[in-house]
This record gives sequence, structure tokens and C-alpha cells, in this order.
Amino acid sequence: MLGPVAALVADAPVVVVPPARLHAVPWALLPALRAAPTVVAPSAATWLRAGHLAAPRQRRVVLVAGPGLTGSVEEIRQIAHRYPDSVVLADGRATADAALAALDGAWTAHVAAHGSFRSDNPLFSALSLDDGPLTVYDLCRLRRAPRRLILSSCESGVAAPVAADELLGVVTALVPLGMASLLASVVPVNDGAAAPLMVDLHDRLRVGRSFGDALHAVREGAAGDPVAVATALSFVALGQ
Repeated sequence: MLGPVAALVADAPVVVVPPARLHAVPWALLPALRAAPTVVAPSAATWLRAGHLAAPRQRRVVLVAGPGLTGSVEEIRQIAHRYPDSVVLADGRATADAALAALDGAWTAHVAAHGSFRSDNPLFSALSLDDGPLTVYDLCRLRRAPRRLILSSCESGVAAPVAADELLGVVTALVPLGMASLLASVVPVNDGAAAPLMVDLHDRLRVGRSFGDALHAVREGAAGDPVAVATALSFVALGQ
């Protein structure tokens, strides 16, 4: 798929700007990219814009656990230990309004919830919270999106092709609102296997690694566990 470019990659960081219909490819599955920290962007302009966004003044961390996921509450609790002052919405408190209020202007946000993709209307794609769905339309109500957003849910990163190769979905909705980095799954993931990988991801982010580099390190650390490897390969880093 990469043609002659594959020989140039080695283990250097890679930014993939795919055609719209290839946006949902889990790129780390390609042998040429297995050794390379890789991020995906809907366009070069979006990637450049994400790299020049001003950071929030306060480094507020928001952690949200939706219903029905095996281990989601425990996942959020373990991550919360890494961020003692984090805002935690779990155990029935993860409503759409509460989540929107907390996410607005956050430095880092992590949402562990089921996600659903609407191919007929991508802006109605949603995360399942305690009182119902939180849609992409709802996220557009934010004054400022979280600078870094992690979605450990099924199909949360998938976008749909529309006219002129523009992409609709979480990433294209939130980059104009201030989001620089997004981590999301592009295929259904094993909920139980995702939880420890997400904790490992945060340990790497806390020491200053980028999303692409941290996700690559998580994949390398999962070697030897086929379920963990497959789950890690299901996630992509988008933006910076």
C-alpha cells in the first residue's frame, strides 16, 4: 500500500494523511509501519493547525466512565491514581451534561464508554453515557475542546467520506475547537483488554511522550499477548 515510501520509513515518526475511504484503516497493521510511531490526520492542514494550538492555562484532567463496559470503572479509577486532582465522572454520574461541562477546556480527557458509528449521519455518532448518548453534535457545543482526548470505545475514531474528501467525525469536529491530539479505536475493541493498555498509555503520556510515540510503546509492550496486541493495533493516534 505504501509503495516505495515503505523503504524510507524505518522507525522514524510517520504522519499518514489517507484518502477519506481509508481513514478507518488501522495503519499499524502494515508491516512497514509496525516499527514507526504513527499518527493519522484528515489533512495536512489539520495536522499543522493542531500543532499550533495554544495550550490551556490549567492542566485539568477529566476521566469519564460510561455504563456497560467490562472494567471501565476500574480503568478510570486506576488512571485517576495517576492524576490526583482529576475530575472523575463514574458510578452513574457520567451524564451528557456533566461530561460536556467537565470536558470544556480540559487539558487531558479520557472517556471509557461504548461508541457507535452512524454511517448514514456521522454527526449522530455517539458515546453511550449514563443518561443516554453523547453525540458529535453535542461535542460541537463545547467552547473549547480538550487539548488531548482519549476514547477507549468501539469505532469512536471512524469518520465517513463526504464531498471533496472532507471527513466528518470526532476529530474533524474537535480540532477547530482546540483539540490537538485524539486517540480512538477504528474497529471494535476488546473492552477487557483495552483497560490495562489505556493505563499503560497514560503512564507514558505523563512522562511527556506524544500520542503517537506513547501508543507505539504500548503496542511494543503488549508483545506476547495476542489479544492485547490485537487490541492495541485497533487504536490510532490522530492529530499531533
